[in-house]
Amino acid sequence: MDSLNSLIDGFGTALTPMNLLWAAIGVLLGTAIGVLPGIGPAMAVALLLPVTYGLDPTGAFIMFAGIYYGAMFGGSTTSILLNTPGESAAVVAAIEGNPMAKGGRGAQALAAAAIGHFAGGMIGTILLVVLAPTVASLAIGIGAPDYFAIMVLAFIAVTSVLGASRIRGIASLLIGLTIGLVGLDQMTGQQRLTFGSLQLADGVDVVIVAVGLFAIGEALWVAAHLRRSTGKPIPVGRPWLGRADLKRTWKPWLRGPVIGFPFGAIPAGGAEIPTFLSYVTEKRLSKHRDQFGKGAIEGVAGPEAAASASAAGTLVSMLTLGLPTTAVAAVMLAAFQQYGIQPGPLLFEREPELVWGLIASLFVGMVLLLALNLPLAPVWAKLLRIPRPYLYAGILFFAAVGAYAVGGESLDLVILLIIGLIGFGMRRYGLPVLPAVIGVILGPAAEQQLRRALQISDGSVSGLVNTPFSVTVYAIVVLIVAWPLISRLVLRRRGGRKTAEESRTVGGG
Repeated sequence: MDSLNSLIDGFGTALTPMNLLWAAIGVLLGTAIGVLPGIGPAMAVALLLPVTYGLDPTGAFIMFAGIYYGAMFGGSTTSILLNTPGESAAVVAAIEGNPMAKGGRGAQALAAAAIGHFAGGMIGTILLVVLAPTVASLAIGIGAPDYFAIMVLAFIAVTSVLGASRIRGIASLLIGLTIGLVGLDQMTGQQRLTFGSLQLADGVDVVIVAVGLFAIGEALWVAAHLRRSTGKPIPVGRPWLGRADLKRTWKPWLRGPVIGFPFGAIPAGGAEIPTFLSYVTEKRLSKHRDQFGKGAIEGVAGPEAAASASAAGTLVSMLTLGLPTTAVAAVMLAAFQQYGIQPGPLLFEREPELVWGLIASLFVGMVLLLALNLPLAPVWAKLLRIPRPYLYAGILFFAAVGAYAVGGESLDLVILLIIGLIGFGMRRYGLPVLPAVIGVILGPAAEQQLRRALQISDGSVSGLVNTPFSVTVYAIVVLIVAWPLISRLVLRRRGGRKTAEESRTVGGG
């Protein structure tokens, strides 16, 4: 009841004219910046930190929250329309959203993403209000073996459901893990695969990898096949969701937040893992599995709702523990410290107006985001009317600008081209792109958690399975790996019984 009263007071703060203005500016800036490949919400918040020096803390953080959610949706827009993720959390949106766009259903994909963000953000923020203390206490108890088990689950899940075969999925994952090895060893400081270049000491940025594999690889693939096709503009399609679309999306919109919120609250990869797991879940539960990979709307709705809910979960750990679980949360933590405020258990007591005004502004920001982007879905989708040679030339330009903006180094453009060529080769030989991206994102963190767990257990492998949580996760991993074999045995047994029954019937007749 105290939380509800505090939230009502927070709405009183968030709905003042100036704070509404900051929320609207944040949503607009976030969406516009998120559309640019390579400039995600973390960079957007970091770039705008100096601008907020003259603002009061409440107004500044309300604007930051608007930028966060707006940039996440903007990244999904380019993923869907141009197969160019604006940030790593938007990678999954490209898998089904881009085929939908190519099939003339770009507006429907954008609408499913916008409503998914709205539903995920609303449900996630409600859970933030209700469950923040509980989730924070659970996050404290999760250790290195648990984090490593979660990441193994993500690796196995994503390689098991994508591509023509598991072997190709594993090969793609190994490519990503190899790219993730580039840089300094986090435990010893030794250089790995840097070829003597100091610029590679920090590793290859995941945004460059995502943009290279998706955008550059796709542009090169299209260029290689343009001579064989007419290259006509792609039709936009109807700018609304039909009854059949709503029937297929309402359950993913509700399931996504259940997956996304808990993962946002623990330091296990931010929005990337829950979006991947949401996609896997929707593929498993869908009645239209044959459409996955060709433009299944469930594969857009669920992951986008999970991504938005994970953003709310991120705020749980940051506000209650002072623990940033994503790059955006780290930048926002720096902003708190800039104002002389230390997030933690006492923040709700010392700065109630700021905290509850920020939480209430999340509800306001979600409404503004939906009101802004739902009508604009057909406008964004008209990008696809541009003839493909010009469209993909523009993609190459903006991908290069985004990659250069990440570090400001010309070497980043060379790396972008090399990874783009790898992406082209993967398309040529039928390797799914997504396992490679998740390998780059989670590979270094998985290695670090593995080594920590082994150090704690003095090198004993049993240290990886010494908690109930990790045992549960590994049981799920075994089930995913063994499921095709189990289902095959069940089908064979059923087929055998059916044959036996038929033979009895024939014999009796």
